[in-house]
Amino acid sequence: MAYTPRLKEEYKSRVVNSLTDEFGYKNVMQVPKLERIVVSRGVGAAVADKKLIDYSVDEFSKITGQKAISTNSKKDVANFKLRKGMPIGVKVTLRGERMYEFLDRLVTSALPRVRDFNGIKATGFDGRGNYSLGITEQIIFPEIDIDKVKKIEGMNITFITSAATDKEAKSLLQELGLPFKKN
Repeated sequence: MAYTPRLKEEYKSRVVNSLTDEFGYKNVMQVPKLERIVVSRGVGAAVADKKLIDYSVDEFSKITGQKAISTNSKKDVANFKLRKGMPIGVKVTLRGERMYEFLDRLVTSALPRVRDFNGIKATGFDGRGNYSLGITEQIIFPEIDIDKVKKIEGMNITFITSAATDKEAKSLLQELGLPFKKN
């Protein structure tokens, strides 16, 4: 039997039914689903020190379980001593099994390790059913060895869903376990 992530099973068995009841979908294909998760970080200091990109790529690869890629600048900016094509960021796009595995680890082990954590803000929706979340420290992930961290940096995590509205997307993400703040 092939392995399927816990959250994927839960989505198929419980979340689809719950969302269908809440929004009255006529067809299973109308139920919104998580399409991909993009984890990214801008490394502005990489203009001076190229090794910072390599550290970030290694960290992201450990955190997500997938090889990260560096993103390059699109144009010259003299004020920042930036040339076109210089590496200035890191990103990983997760889909399928790895996406569900990462989300599971984020919800069950990483977010509870944030100091004074009482939920994530519900204001990160873009109007089209996608949600962005900023994390200030990469050391909340158990895969990161604190002793080997050169500099504490944050990251952006974007959840891209097939939901048409923010309300549907929030319900989907809540059902998948994201702990939103109670307003």
